Amino acid sequence: QKRGITGEGVKVAIIDQNLAQPFHPEYKDRLIEYSDMGTNQPATSGSMHGPAVASLLVGQSCGVAPGADLYFVAAPSWTGDSKYYAEALRWVIRVNLMLPKEDKIRAVSISAAPSGNGSPFTHNLEMWEEIVAEAKAAGILVLDCRSGCDTGIIAPGYYDPEAPDDINRFKTGFPQQPYTSKTNGIIFAPTSFRSTAEQYTSETPCYQYTGRGGLSWGIPYAVGVLALGWQVAPSLSNAEIIRLLFDSAHIDDAGNRIINPTVFIEEIESR
Repeated sequence: QKRGITGEGVKVAIIDQNLAQPFHPEYKDRLIEYSDMGTNQPATSGSMHGPAVASLLVGQSCGVAPGADLYFVAAPSWTGDSKYYAEALRWVIRVNLMLPKEDKIRAVSISAAPSGNGSPFTHNLEMWEEIVAEAKAAGILVLDCRSGCDTGIIAPGYYDPEAPDDINRFKTGFPQQPYTSKTNGIIFAPTSFRSTAEQYTSETPCYQYTGRGGLSWGIPYAVGVLALGWQVAPSLSNAEIIRLLFDSAHIDDAGNRIINPTVFIEEIESR
């Protein structure tokens, strides 16, 4: 960010719980469009989850890519019905068709698992599988919390709060709950010890500190890192940028791959 690599000019999207309006100062200037797919919440009412993930991606003080442009689609995760997420992703695909080539939405962050093993959703799970395939065919990269598929590549971890810039002290899993995965298709991203935007009502734009965050916080982080890469090299395809993300990963003593933004950008610049 100090070098001006902020995701500027890159379009990204989030599907998550609703945001309160007027929008939080942390991300209001980055929101291009906001749509609601059936949360049935008042416009002045927000949630814990939506503001947090928006700020982790494009937040001006706590975001990975504060220069990226955000499309946000609200969906009611509490219904357990995947159709709302499918309709939200269909909205992203439809909007993307109308955008000029240089302004296409590159990636969508979904901090949920609307299908797959262990999914908390109970209805219309097949709709998510179908719409993800459509998004991929349309050139949109989708990252979510599923496991065992190419959209669920992120695993949780955390930096040492005493030395957050030292990747050698990064721990995989959660505080007091280690987790490792040497699988080629998994990369760890920071989820705990994070500060995010918080806004439950239009009158209360504030912040929260999460000592132990869930996998939800890792998805927008990863999409933010990808946005930084696309700013440097807009022509990178989805497959190319994911390969570079993995090739540049730090590998710890247990063989876990850990997201390494600095080396990731250096790899892209060297090409």
